Amino acid sequence: MQVGLIGSGNMASALARGWGDPVLCTDALFGRAEDLAAELGGEAIASNRELAQRADLVVLCHKPDQLAEVAAEVAGAKPEQPIVSILGGVPLAKLQETYPGQPVFRLMPNVAVEVRRGVICLAHDPAIDTQLADRVLTLLERVATVVRLDDRLIDAATAAMGVGPAYVALLVEAQVDAVVRLGLPAPVAATLVTETMAGTVELLAARDNDTLAVRRAVTSPGGSTARGLAALDAGGVRTAFQEAADAVVHGGRR
Repeated sequence: MQVGLIGSGNMASALARGWGDPVLCTDALFGRAEDLAAELGGEAIASNRELAQRADLVVLCHKPDQLAEVAAEVAGAKPEQPIVSILGGVPLAKLQETYPGQPVFRLMPNVAVEVRRGVICLAHDPAIDTQLADRVLTLLERVATVVRLDDRLIDAATAAMGVGPAYVALLVEAQVDAVVRLGLPAPVAATLVTETMAGTVELLAARDNDTLAVRRAVTSPGGSTARGLAALDAGGVRTAFQEAADAVVHGGRR
């Protein structure tokens, strides 16, 4: 399946690197498309219309406010061509209205697709041809765990997985900084924190994501872990994550 990317920014590049196949790509900054095509052995295309005519599947990776502008070039270029959107905040109904008569898929990926460990939330009309939906799903599963959701839940899911890699990077950074202050060399601290986090994720998966069981396995009454957890609670870590989720979905306003 020849994939065409309209937009060659960070998320488009992460998807393309995860797939590892030559892609057709465009971008408002043509140099970005040229760089991505050169990296993957694909081709930078001069116009969105030409890309749509040559691709088997089009992935919308442009800015959300360019939806109508891009659709004016792309819609109907190939009858029944699937359109896959990663445009934040653009609901499935709006995509269907903009690309009438074409099968449309709405995705929310995270940047870990680049290393084939991403998460992708997927919404589409259940009336879409089953064989086509399966082909798209197979493509996505090459780079991510795919979770099917109702379109109305995609924005909430963004607060869990779309922004998640940035949160994890911040947590690693904060913990590394804290123990460096206590005397550990920064490279050693980074290895300790990142490997501990990676191992804990695998442990959680092995225990059916039972976070309480894992915490209990580590925490002795009155011990160092208990003191550390109490300090995190006192510092408002749970409240901070709730406020962050509200900020992602509601702009911080309820």
